[in-house]
Amino acid sequence: MATITLKGNPIDTIGELPAVGSKVPGFNLTDTDLHDRTLSNFSGKNLIFNIFPSLDTPVCAASVRKFNSEAASFNNAAVLCISADLPFAHKRFCESEGLDNVYPLSTFRSPQFGKDFGVEITTGPLAGLLSRAVVIVDPEGVVKYVEQVPEIAQDPDFDAALAALK
Repeated sequence: MATITLKGNPIDTIGELPAVGSKVPGFNLTDTDLHDRTLSNFSGKNLIFNIFPSLDTPVCAASVRKFNSEAASFNNAAVLCISADLPFAHKRFCESEGLDNVYPLSTFRSPQFGKDFGVEITTGPLAGLLSRAVVIVDPEGVVKYVEQVPEIAQDPDFDAALAALK
C-alpha cells in the first residue's frame, strides 16, 4: 500500500507500482471505440502509462495534453492515458482538445488494472479511482521507471519520465 495525499489529506492505494526491472503486468482496457486493448496490442513499443483519477480535473487533463505533445518526438513509443473515465468521456476530451498522439483507455470493464498496478485508491473521497502515476516500459515489457505522484493535485515529473525513454 502507498499513502499519498489529496489536498494534504492522506489516502491509500491498494498496493505499490510494479518494480523497476520487473515485467509489466498484463491488462485489458477499453478504448474510445469500445474495443479491448491488451499489452499485446502495443508489443515491441516503449510504453508510457499515464495513469490518473479523471479527465474532469485540471491536473489530469494537463498531463494528457503534455504527454500528447511530447509523444510525437519519441520513436516507437505509445502513450497510454488510463483512468476510470468512460470511453465516451475520453473520446470527447481527446477530440475537443485535438489530441491524437495518445491512446485513451478506460478501466470501466477492468477494475483489475488498478489492483495489478497498485494504483486503485482505497480510502477517502476518491476511493475506487486510480492514483496519479507514471510507468515507463521498454519494448521487451520491462519496467524502466515508476512514479507514484505523492499529491493527487501535483503534476508528475514529466522530465524524469521522458528521460527514461532515452
